[in-house]
Amino acid sequence: MSLYTNAYYREDVRRTAQLDLPWEKLSGKAVLLSGATGMIGSFLVDVIMERNEREGMNCRVYALGRSEEKARARFEGRFDDPLFSFIPYDINKPFVRDDIAKVDFVLHLASNTHPMQYSTDPIGTITTNIIGLQNMLEFACAHGAERFAFASSNEIYGENRGDVELFSEDYCGYIDSNTLRAGYPESKRCGESLCQAYMKQKGIDVCIPRLTRSYGPTMLMSDTKAISQFIRKGIAGEDIVLKSAGTQYYSYTYVADAVSGLLTVLLLGKSGEAYNIADEASDLQLKDLAALIAQNAGRKVVFEIPDAVEAQGYSKATKARLDGTKLRALGWKPFYNIEGGIRRTMEILGQK
Repeated sequence: MSLYTNAYYREDVRRTAQLDLPWEKLSGKAVLLSGATGMIGSFLVDVIMERNEREGMNCRVYALGRSEEKARARFEGRFDDPLFSFIPYDINKPFVRDDIAKVDFVLHLASNTHPMQYSTDPIGTITTNIIGLQNMLEFACAHGAERFAFASSNEIYGENRGDVELFSEDYCGYIDSNTLRAGYPESKRCGESLCQAYMKQKGIDVCIPRLTRSYGPTMLMSDTKAISQFIRKGIAGEDIVLKSAGTQYYSYTYVADAVSGLLTVLLLGKSGEAYNIADEASDLQLKDLAALIAQNAGRKVVFEIPDAVEAQGYSKATKARLDGTKLRALGWKPFYNIEGGIRRTMEILGQK
């Protein structure tokens, strides 16, 4: 079953497309985004296309991704829409297109985002966040983009020093850069600095939404994040496997709320500023998250020792809760808390 035939998913997309935002900024414009078939990117594409169909926004979408086959499966029916174009592209190669004259908004959403990728493709993890980002920034500058958005991460904060409960946007914790796992957070930090350099040297307008651990029905089945593994087990009717004591305390965000936050930053955020997309009602310890998903699935939580490859990709942070005050000041508020988001995800994926 397609996501597009699922009433709950269509409702999430429609509700996001009806948010009280200055959509006129996208009217008649062109948006280019990398990582279009990923969890965040694919939902964002659906929201823009929904707005086009229902409100006549006439926003052209250029969707970049590595696999056209995957894109055709994900965006069935979109390939016939004149406002949608999929472009197969390796983000680590220079992006030059003679057939695209003007792009108004560029969003760099492509990234390795789960533990197995961090440990098996550490080079690609770093280069996508730095070289891939530079390729997108260069394209945005060459095509006169009005604004550029770099999807950053809660991981840039590093480990909690024990001095705060919530990370505000100016917090900076410890990261041991001389480890394999450091490639992801350090390259995200470097990516944010690269955005600031392009603002100063080339005059491009940049905003930085910082995403938390996101989940939802658009998650990839290959995703090895703990929450994704829990959800997959739950919808398969299996016990939830916890590979630690589960005392890690993190912020989580349902995909519709992550995308509504991203759009809020894109359309209302101040130039050069970073914004946490997070809500305290979705903060939870990992063991409680596992129990919540097990309860929804009617199963139990079991413990298992991770193998060496898995363990290399795990975050060392034990408490990473983000302060969403700055984004709320722009008018953002989530649709779901963690209980509602998990239930929604399992309802949608359970019907697919």
